[in-house]
Amino acid sequence: MFVNTLALSDVLLQFIYSPQIKARFAEVQLVLGCGDLPYYYLEYIISSLDVPLYFVRGNHANLVEHTVAGPRKKPWGAVDLHRRVVNHQGLLLAGVEGSLRYREGPFQYSQAEMWSHVLSMVPTLLLNRAVHGRYLDVFISHAPPWGIHDQPDRAHQGIKAFRWLVRVFRPRYHFHGHIHIYKPDTVKETLFHQTRVINAYGYMEMHLEPAPVKNAPLAFLRRDGGSRGHVREEASPSPLNQGKGSA
Repeated sequence: MFVNTLALSDVLLQFIYSPQIKARFAEVQLVLGCGDLPYYYLEYIISSLDVPLYFVRGNHANLVEHTVAGPRKKPWGAVDLHRRVVNHQGLLLAGVEGSLRYREGPFQYSQAEMWSHVLSMVPTLLLNRAVHGRYLDVFISHAPPWGIHDQPDRAHQGIKAFRWLVRVFRPRYHFHGHIHIYKPDTVKETLFHQTRVINAYGYMEMHLEPAPVKNAPLAFLRRDGGSRGHVREEASPSPLNQGKGSA
């Protein structure tokens, strides 16, 4: 089973927010929003493509967005994936919103709070293993995992709990945003253990497939956030960049 998927984050693209979207993404079956996109933008995508859209909020999201159609606390027709694990037509999805807290404002969390978000999903992930033979296919977030695609300043540091989730539950894909891409040589995809960690800045279109059945046993008691030096031994740029990105 392959699902043609459009993942987006952080920046509005004129050709997407226009009638061109219907022809350009006519084959898309699923949309994933990885944060810091206005609700009206996501609503336009839903209405234009008429496909399901799952999203998480970024650190720049507003509690209420005021549009010509009235106030919005979420995009109309979209599914908020924060702290949720869902089965979308056989594809197992989960998500966590926000970034590391670096100032006052909503949708920012400490590393400890991010651990709470991730651990809240563990019972459902275990149930997935029992029912489907695997824990998770796709994890989406706004912030990247600790030591992968992140940056040294506090606002753009990665999340240790995400790194643990990817290592232990081994989804096939982890889409994130938050890290803006300004240089053509910026690494946008990294293979970490069995997971393709992908920066969805702008957009990324690709075919998704479920993770392998019967993943390796869990290692719950070791919450290893990792060190940045250690990451270089485990994470490497992936040669599998099949999607199209936008800078």
